[in-house]
Amino acid sequence: MSRSSKKGPYVDAKLIKKVNRLNETGQKKPVKTWSRRCDIPPEFVGHTFAVHNGKQFIPVFITENMVGHKLGEFAPTTIFRIHGGKLARGEGAPAAPAAPSGPAKK
Repeated sequence: MSRSSKKGPYVDAKLIKKVNRLNETGQKKPVKTWSRRCDIPPEFVGHTFAVHNGKQFIPVFITENMVGHKLGEFAPTTIFRIHGGKLARGEGAPAAPAAPSGPAKK
């Protein structure tokens, strides 16, 4: 569910301050943030944010297509592990080839 249009987008004030400071100095270093709920305004385009996913910081380079989305959308918090199936049940390829039954031939 999206935020009400009459309220406007939520942008963390600290992030705006950091991006403005980077623009003044001309630096392009990543900005560390835990604010996954922050909307991406046009001022963020061209910068890299290190978005926390609960365990580590994921580098996210902001492009024009990302404007209007949330920072957290680009740093997944879970890793998909494969469901059951042939490999999980052991019906897939054997782990090792079968050993020869007789003595080795020269």
